[in-house]
Amino acid sequence: MDKTSFIGIVLGFVAIFVGMVMKGVSVEALVNPAALLIIFLGTAASVLIAFPLTTIKKVPILLKIIFQEEKPADINGLIDQFTEMSELTRREGILALAERIEKLDDPFLKSGLQMVTDGQTADFIRDVLAEKVDAMEKRHQKGAAIFTQAGTYAPTLGVLGAVVGLIAALGNLEDMEVLGHAISSAFIATLFGIFSGYVLWHPFANKLKEKSNNEAQRMNVMIEGVLSIVNQESPLIIKDKLSSYLPLNERSTGKEQVKGNAQTETA
Repeated sequence: MDKTSFIGIVLGFVAIFVGMVMKGVSVEALVNPAALLIIFLGTAASVLIAFPLTTIKKVPILLKIIFQEEKPADINGLIDQFTEMSELTRREGILALAERIEKLDDPFLKSGLQMVTDGQTADFIRDVLAEKVDAMEKRHQKGAAIFTQAGTYAPTLGVLGAVVGLIAALGNLEDMEVLGHAISSAFIATLFGIFSGYVLWHPFANKLKEKSNNEAQRMNVMIEGVLSIVNQESPLIIKDKLSSYLPLNERSTGKEQVKGNAQTETA
């Protein structure tokens, strides 16, 4: 499970409940079926109107992605992999990659290297792989847009819930107990709307975008590595080029490895 998503949601609920208690508000006030109906069912209705069924069907998968632990992109591993392949092709030729390709699990990398062994040009390979990355990002944007829109609708529906509550309050001005309950319900709807919009839906959208960006970065490293193989660049150049995708605190280590390999090659 993605610990940051889980911890963030828990902290959000703790902040609301503890804050209410510290302000002297009863937590029982949150048990308001009318407010829950207006906010959550209303948000679901708005999202259903805004998106086609084919997109809505992806919501369970998107929620799984949000709460699924993301494996960190092993850029160093990719750098080592491409430098090894560079050494292999410079020593035995491009066709020597055929055996290596069969052992790969990543379909994106596999397709890129397959085009290399098929003799495709660097421009063609770049265009095809870049198109795949672009298509992936567009699919992910559609998924994130569902939660972005939900985060936009929910606070507005909170205002709608407040209006409904105030209408009920104005209809019972002679009964102070009913009046107070109606006004409380009105603000509870606003609370649910703002909370769900800015603590759940918008953060969910941002988490999906972040994971999509990480995946796109990993794929871009693969593109540069594949093109380096096509252009028959030396292992030293490949390491130096792909190390630019590493954070600064890791990049120095990568450079030291490059120097070490360069000395070995010279020897």
